[in-house]
Amino acid sequence: MGTQGFPSFENDNAKYLPHHHSKNQNDNIQFLNSYSILKLNLNDGYDPFLLVITPKFQCILTIAGSKNKKILIMRNDESSLKKVIELLDIKLSQTNLKESKSFQDHLKSLGELNFNTEFNNNFWPNLSIKLAHLLPNLNFQASFQASSYETVQITEAKLLEAISHEVRTPLSTIRTLISSTLKKYSMSDTIRNRLIEIDNECTEQIDRFGLIFNAAELVNGDASPQHQLASIDMGEILQKLSPYWIAQLKRRGISLEIDIPEELPPVLSNSQKLELMLGGLIDKNTRGLREGSILILELRPAGQKLKLQLIVQKKDAKINENNTKLSGSDIGPVLNWNPQTGSLQLSQSATQKLLASLGGHVTNRRDTGLTVFFPIANAN
Repeated sequence: MGTQGFPSFENDNAKYLPHHHSKNQNDNIQFLNSYSILKLNLNDGYDPFLLVITPKFQCILTIAGSKNKKILIMRNDESSLKKVIELLDIKLSQTNLKESKSFQDHLKSLGELNFNTEFNNNFWPNLSIKLAHLLPNLNFQASFQASSYETVQITEAKLLEAISHEVRTPLSTIRTLISSTLKKYSMSDTIRNRLIEIDNECTEQIDRFGLIFNAAELVNGDASPQHQLASIDMGEILQKLSPYWIAQLKRRGISLEIDIPEELPPVLSNSQKLELMLGGLIDKNTRGLREGSILILELRPAGQKLKLQLIVQKKDAKINENNTKLSGSDIGPVLNWNPQTGSLQLSQSATQKLLASLGGHVTNRRDTGLTVFFPIANAN
C-alpha cells in the first residue's frame, strides 16, 4: 500500500513484521522482510482489506463505507475470492510484474482450494456475540450462501423471541397498573373510557407479539410437538371469543358476523395456542380494510374435518384491490412487512406452519379471506 495518509509507514522498519516468538518490544525482535509496499493511485481509495488464502481456509475482510457509516464486510465464497484475486493481480501487474508473477506462483503452490462453508455459517453469529458489548454502534453486512439459510432463520427467530418478550413485559405491566387504577380511584367517564382504550390496545399488541413469539419458537424447533394436541370444542371457543373480537373490530369500523351451527364434533388442536392463532387470523384478514367492511366467520363440517372460513366483504372492492397488491414482503422466516403502512404481521409461511402445529391446514382464498381445515378428534 502507499504511504500517503499513513505516516507510520515512513519508518525504517515499517515494512517488517515482528517474529512470532517475540513477546514485547524489549525482546531482540527478528524482523521478517516478507512483504512489499505498493503505491496507491488516486482511484484506489484507502479502505483497508485482508485476503487470507490457504488450501483449507479462505477469507476476505474489508472495512468500507462513508465517514461514520463504516461497515465490516466478510466474504469467503468462491466467486468473491476469484474476483478479488483478479483485481489484486491486475494491481500487481500494473505496479510490479515481479510481484505479480510471485503472487501467481504462490497461488499455484497451494494446489486445489477446499472452501470451508462452516466458517461462513459460524462467523457472523460468533463475531456478533463477541463485539455486541464492545461495539454497539457497529453495523455489519454479511454475505450468506444458500447452505447457511437455515442458520440465518434460527438466528432471526431467536432475536424475535427476545423482542417479543421485551415488548409484552412492559405492556403487561401497563395493563396491571390500569386495572388497579380503575379499581382504586374515582374518575370521570371520559378518563375511565380512555384508560379502557389504552388497556384494549395493550391487549391487542400483547396477543400479536405472543403469536409472533409462537411462530419464532416453531422456527427454532422449541415448540411443542403436534402429538400433544387434544380434543377441543372449536365452536364453543369461537362463541366465547366472538364478543371480544366484535368489540375489537368495531373500534376500527369493521363488522364481524359469526355463523356456527350447533352440535359440531370436537377437533384435535391446542386450545390455548389456538385462541391466540384465531385472533391473529382475524387481525391478518382485516388489517388495512376500510371502515364499513365485513368479516364473516363460518364453521362447517367437511367430511372427517371441520372447515373454518374467514370471508372478507370489502367496503370498496376497487380501492382495496389496489391495496392488496401492496401487501408487503417477507423480511425473515416469521414476519411480513408492508412498507406502505409500516404494518408487521406473520408471513404466509409462518401462518401455515403455526396452523399445521395446531392440527390445521390453511387454503388461501386470494384476496377474500382463507379456509382452514381441522381434523375431527374421533375420526378413524
